[in-house]
Amino acid sequence: MLTLTHFLVLSAILFSISLAGVFINRKNVIILLMCVELMLLAVNTNFIAFSYFLNDTAGQVFVFFILTVAAAEAAIGLAILVVLFRNKRTINVEELDTLKG
Repeated sequence: MLTLTHFLVLSAILFSISLAGVFINRKNVIILLMCVELMLLAVNTNFIAFSYFLNDTAGQVFVFFILTVAAAEAAIGLAILVVLFRNKRTINVEELDTLKG
């Protein structure tokens, strides 16, 4: 039988991996976007776990909103990445400072 603690530990592990990915890898924009998505997945796991164990559907409603925002963030982030690659021929994060106005 899975308890709430199992889901919270899984969520903490996912969030820790994504946080470590953000701090360890500071060069590749695609990996940074994937780490942000993994953070959102960890939060969604918490919402679903608490929603299930408290018999409340509010957490599941929040998950739908988070998934919508995550999909929009991924689409816009990848579009910016494509434009950056077309202009600079690299996806290195350190090259982004040249875009300052």
